[in-house]
Amino acid sequence: MLHRTFARIAGAAGVKKRDGQRGPCLHSFRHGFAVGRLLAWYRAGLDVSSWLPHLSVYLGHLNKEETYWYLTATPELLTAAGDAFCRYGDGGEPK
Repeated sequence: MLHRTFARIAGAAGVKKRDGQRGPCLHSFRHGFAVGRLLAWYRAGLDVSSWLPHLSVYLGHLNKEETYWYLTATPELLTAAGDAFCRYGDGGEPK
């Protein structure tokens, strides 16, 4: 019922499947949430590697390796991770 309702709402909003791509699905919200959470942690200056196990548990994954494969690299997330790595490389704390 939830999937049918989502499909009906997506259709009413004009969100459609493009040729050669998957159509909209509820599972996509999990990916967006996970990437958004990591980005928020980076922006807050938190040690993302220490928080990743919490995200894994929230998503229902058994270990953080499952979560790594689950995440999608976005330009914003890659920039935040790169900035954190540069700070770490300069002798700062890993954030």
